[in-house]
Amino acid sequence: MPATAHERMLDISTIYHEPDIGAYPRAAAVLGRFPGADLVEVPSHQDIPELYGNAGGVRDWVRNKRGVLVLGAKKSLTARPNGRSSDFIAPSTSNGCAMACSYCYVPRRKGYANPITVFVNIERILGYLERHAGRQGPKPEPNQCDGVDWVYDIGENGDCSVDAIVSDNVRDLVDLFGRLPNAKASFATKYVNRDLLDYDPRGGTRVRFSLMPDDISRRLDLRTSRVSERIAAIDDFVAAGYEVHLNFSPVVVHEGWLEGWTALLDEIDSTIGAAAKSQLACEVIMLTHNAELHEVNLGWHPRGEELIWRPDLQQPKRSQSGQLNVRYRNGWKGRWVDQLTDLIAERMPYCRVRYAF
Repeated sequence: MPATAHERMLDISTIYHEPDIGAYPRAAAVLGRFPGADLVEVPSHQDIPELYGNAGGVRDWVRNKRGVLVLGAKKSLTARPNGRSSDFIAPSTSNGCAMACSYCYVPRRKGYANPITVFVNIERILGYLERHAGRQGPKPEPNQCDGVDWVYDIGENGDCSVDAIVSDNVRDLVDLFGRLPNAKASFATKYVNRDLLDYDPRGGTRVRFSLMPDDISRRLDLRTSRVSERIAAIDDFVAAGYEVHLNFSPVVVHEGWLEGWTALLDEIDSTIGAAAKSQLACEVIMLTHNAELHEVNLGWHPRGEELIWRPDLQQPKRSQSGQLNVRYRNGWKGRWVDQLTDLIAERMPYCRVRYAF
C-alpha cells in the first residue's frame, strides 16, 4: 500500500524530550503516536547540540525534518501585539516545521535544523489565551486584521496543518476559539490536512492558504502540498466552518513574474465557488531573505537560491528582531507591490487586500 501524505511528511525515528515530560498527558499521547521512536532525554528543548547550531546538520536537513521530533514545555507565555495579519501573536504551541521552504525565517533563529518541537503543556497555554481574550473585551472598532474579532496568530513558528499530524494541540486551539465570543485564531499553511475538516471551528479559525505560482513553488516550497491542491481545498474548508483567506507570500520577483501571478489568480478564480469568494481576503508579502540562511541553503538546496538571492534587486534591511536581512530595493519594491495588487483587483475584484508590503 502506498504511503499516505502524512506518512511521507513524517516518519519519526528519534524524539528528544525534556526530563519531566512524563508529567504531561499530551506528551504521553504524542509518544503513543510514534511507539517505535528512540527516546533521547535532553536538559531543554532549546539545548540539543546535535540539532541547533550544528553546521554539519545541513547535510541532513530534510532527514531531520522528517524523522526528528522534540517535546518540551513552553515556559514563558506572552501574546505579543502584531497589527498586520493578526492583532496578537499567540504563545506558541509548537516551533519548527517538517516542511522545507528555502526562504523560511525559522532556521535563522534555530541554526541548521528545525524539526517540529511540540509544547505539551497545552492546558496552560489554552488557559492563558482564554484569559487574555477575556481581558480585551469586545473589539472597539474594525481594523485590517478583522472587522469584529481580536485575531490571534497561532502558527507564527510552524505550520498548524502539519502540527495536527503530531498532536491534538491544533484541535484544542480550534475548539477554544470556536467558543470565544470576541476572538479568532489564524494560521497560514502550505499543507492540506483534511483531518482538520472533521474539527468544529464554528467560524472561529481563519485558515490562510499560502500560494505562489506553481513553477516557483516547485523550486522553493519543498515537502509542501502542491499549489493546485491548496486551491482545491478552499471550498471544502469554507464548507467546514473555517474562514479562508489567501496568503500571497513570499512574492518572488524574477523575469516574467507577473505572467505567473496572472495564471495563478485565474486558476483561483475558476476553481473556488461563490461562498469562498464572498468571504475572501488576502495579504501580499514580498520576499525577505538573509545572508546567513543563503549560505545554509547553498549546502542543501542551491537551485532555489538562484531565485531568491538576487543582489541586483535587493538591499539590506534590519529586521524588528535586529537581524540583517535583504529585501527588494526601495522604489522598485513599491512599484512591484502596486503591480500585483492592481492585478488582483483586475482578476479577482472580490478579494480584498488586507495589507501588502
